[in-house]
Amino acid sequence: MSEQAGLAQYGYTQELRRSLGFRDLVVYGLVFMVPIAPFGIFGTVFSGSGGMVALAYAIGMLAMLFTANSYAQMSRAFPMAGSVYTYAGRGIASPVGFLSGWMILLDYVLVPSLLYLIAGIAMNSLLPAIPVWLWLVVFVLLNTAVNFFGIEMTAKVNRVMLVGQLIILAIFLVIGVVALAQGKGRGFDLTPIFDSGTFSWPLIFGAVSIAVLSFLGFDGISTLAEENRESAKAIGRSMIAALLLTGVLFIVQTWVAALLVPDPAALIANGDAAGTSFYDAARVAGGGWLATLTAAATAVSWGFANSLVAQAATSRLLFAMARDRQLPKFLAKVHPTRRVPVNATLLVAAVSLGFGLYMQSRDDGVSLLSSLVNFGAMTAFLVLHVSVVVHYVVRNRSKDWWKHLIAPVIGFGILAYVVINAQVAAQTTGFVWLGIGVVVLIGLLVTGRRPELSGIAGESK
Repeated sequence: MSEQAGLAQYGYTQELRRSLGFRDLVVYGLVFMVPIAPFGIFGTVFSGSGGMVALAYAIGMLAMLFTANSYAQMSRAFPMAGSVYTYAGRGIASPVGFLSGWMILLDYVLVPSLLYLIAGIAMNSLLPAIPVWLWLVVFVLLNTAVNFFGIEMTAKVNRVMLVGQLIILAIFLVIGVVALAQGKGRGFDLTPIFDSGTFSWPLIFGAVSIAVLSFLGFDGISTLAEENRESAKAIGRSMIAALLLTGVLFIVQTWVAALLVPDPAALIANGDAAGTSFYDAARVAGGGWLATLTAAATAVSWGFANSLVAQAATSRLLFAMARDRQLPKFLAKVHPTRRVPVNATLLVAAVSLGFGLYMQSRDDGVSLLSSLVNFGAMTAFLVLHVSVVVHYVVRNRSKDWWKHLIAPVIGFGILAYVVINAQVAAQTTGFVWLGIGVVVLIGLLVTGRRPELSGIAGESK
């Protein structure tokens, strides 16, 4: 059965352009996660993990691999845009899908603002004469223009940006390893992977709750299901491939950087309020030019490459929810020639700019946005794992116990422990957002506007 026919059985027509292959999807996921993402939050994860930053990233990758398996299973069952909103809504029930979409919105809608803010701060540190707010405006306008010209343009830009990031990462790793061999830093040891003097599970999982920010984005591949020209299996395979590749890069680069930190004890005790620990490690390895290069790479990668795909993924989620009348209908409008969700794209740009400008005026802007983004994603992923079990095991009596029961349960357990050990601020704001979603859902039910998904028995568009 063709993908277009698959959409038809759910009451949808093919509106978005199918132009992406497996390689495009992997590149999209790599760029969304940013191969050099640890540059920007390295010090925070190092401090939170007691120096075992590489271990935090390894556990984070393991947790996300279980989540990717659940995404892969649900994307095969329901090959359409919408991410966890679609999978939970169709795998469990429409109201559950609404709440899952509501929680993932906390991640998707706010993550571009976070990326623009971090990039603006980084660029301001390099060029103090240009204020953060102006960098925010420039990045938002540039990314919106690229996304407006269609997913093919976004894919082409993604490839260029990915190559640039990998080159810079290779430069850092080569110079870092040579520096360690020459006696700089602490030399080679395995304490960034395991240190018996500081290890504890709550400590590590508290750091994992921060480190997973670097992995968020692999799930964005699922939002491009209706622009995938290959079989539905390509979505799941590309997620797992992107996660494995990026996870290995994260572990290696944080291990090398951890061995080059000038004063590890001070970093663990005092944290990294300025966000410069990775650049300090680069300075130890190669001098000021390498520190500047890694800082500039962080700004461009977070502010352009990562936020470009984040904006594209968010607009597809809004499009999917609006198409099902769970958000205002105007967000479902597709441009007649570009074949992109134009109104959703413009709204994401406006929200990103507004939140970014507001948060840049707050001292805790980055940490607050990070907390909200992580909690929204982790909560939605928990529901995703449940949807796999309900759809495959409960409804369809699947006997593939590993893919449809054991793996989702393990993934659920790991993420639940991460959420429990997350910062109190993240838990508080996340549950407030969930509470608002519950109130909205009750309002819809009371007024006779129960969330509905086309193609489900007993429901209609």
